Amino acid sequence: MRLAIIGTGAVGASVAELAGEYGHTVTALADSRSAVTDDSGIDVEAALARKREDGRVGSGDPADALDAAYDCLVEATPTTLGDAQPGYDHVRAAFERDRDVVLANKGPVAERYADVRELERESEGRLRFEATVGGAMPVLSTIEDCGPAHVTGIRGVLNGTANFVLSRMAVEGLGYEHVLAEAQDLGVAEADPSFDVEGTDAALKCVIVANVLAQGEREYTLADADVEGIADIPTSALRLASEDGRTVRLIGEVVDGSVRVGPRIVPSTSSLAVSGTENIVQIETANAGRLNVSGRGAGGPETASAVLADVRRLESGTRD
Repeated sequence: MRLAIIGTGAVGASVAELAGEYGHTVTALADSRSAVTDDSGIDVEAALARKREDGRVGSGDPADALDAAYDCLVEATPTTLGDAQPGYDHVRAAFERDRDVVLANKGPVAERYADVRELERESEGRLRFEATVGGAMPVLSTIEDCGPAHVTGIRGVLNGTANFVLSRMAVEGLGYEHVLAEAQDLGVAEADPSFDVEGTDAALKCVIVANVLAQGEREYTLADADVEGIADIPTSALRLASEDGRTVRLIGEVVDGSVRVGPRIVPSTSSLAVSGTENIVQIETANAGRLNVSGRGAGGPETASAVLADVRRLESGTRD
């Protein structure tokens, strides 16, 4: 397929770099200030080199990418809340041209799910968004395969940064601020880690799952989630939990129509007690029991693999 990629962060750049390996051609690549397009395929390596050196992928306007010749738009700009802009407008522009859309950006399906689905219904284009929940983990495709009507709930560890911090605090007996600074030095946490440690990122993923499970009967946004982060967890709480054979993890849940994220005490032997940046989701089903999906929940190549898996599904005609 011909891909137009909007966003050149870790995920967008990785999709561009790996597209050829998966048999696709990148005909447009845009960052927030520029774009490069070529109907026969851009030179991805040169464009990303320009980005590193000059801060721009090309000399064109970002809007040029949306007007280019492509079959599928990959929207990989940063997640924004509320009106989910500019990602939502990018989705709308692609659907108005009857193009397919693959999202890595959580905003449109976490904050404007009904609007996006309405755009899809009015278009010949199709929507996929596996990469918005769990990076490389096939959470949404597993739910799709089971049938959303047969999934009774999900719970899991859905943010690697928060999990790294809690794991280190428990193992080393270190305080929150100390471990967070270590995570930032290692590149595990952003310079502004609030999205991760306050539980917002995990909550957005749970909201997206809730929207999928609701099957259009109601719409969920971040405002519908009960969210608590990890900043106020003392080292002593982790020590006491450890003495009792338990630990603390930031757990996201979608159960009985409610969305919750917060610190939970779990047995140290539980499958939810993953360590480091590992993520895990437990999918409770009516007929297949509990299914565990675990792996890398973030990272450029990892998340790009989920994006490109969605592109493959679109090629084969599979629809969400």
